[in-house]
Amino acid sequence: MIDLFYWKTPNGHKITLFLEEAGVDYRVHPVDITKNEQFAPDFLAIAPNNRIPAIVDTDPADGGAPIALFESGAILLYLAEKTGQFVPADARRKAEVSQWLFWQMGGLGPMAGQNHHFSGAAPEKIPYAINRYVKETARLYGVLDKRLADRPFVAGDDYSIADMAIYPWIVLYERQQQDLADFPNIRRWFDTIAARPATARAYAVAETV
Repeated sequence: MIDLFYWKTPNGHKITLFLEEAGVDYRVHPVDITKNEQFAPDFLAIAPNNRIPAIVDTDPADGGAPIALFESGAILLYLAEKTGQFVPADARRKAEVSQWLFWQMGGLGPMAGQNHHFSGAAPEKIPYAINRYVKETARLYGVLDKRLADRPFVAGDDYSIADMAIYPWIVLYERQQQDLADFPNIRRWFDTIAARPATARAYAVAETV
């Protein structure tokens, strides 16, 4: 059983996408970041960086004590390796998945997050900051679009944790002032993932919290 400490953000959706696809039993523990619940001592004991998501695996593969994890990319890798799903065993193919997973963690996520902040949440509209992050988001979309020009998924023929990490950030393309008509390969990939039954189930979780 996986205990998932979750809120309905792109990073939270990454983990429900995996759990629904893999058919892993899990329990959702909402952490309402609008009420600063991520700073509660019990949650900080699991996720010291006070960010969702986090998990506790109550039945780790080694049969030992429960394993707690924070950081969405680390969680995806852990779950993929535990279940043997959505990450290849072959070293070369696994490297393809890993580099695009980390591309999302280090690039798309932080830049799109700053885009969201300065375009929508900041108390003061700073044109320089808005322009900077909208343009950088567009650049990253261009990188992804080029990558998807000759393959169905970011790491090749198979759906992987790299796609699961990237997709929830593309869901918010309008908020990021992007037009998927400008990125036809992303549009095709996006529609393919949106049509997966597990994607619908994962996003339905957000309606329960």
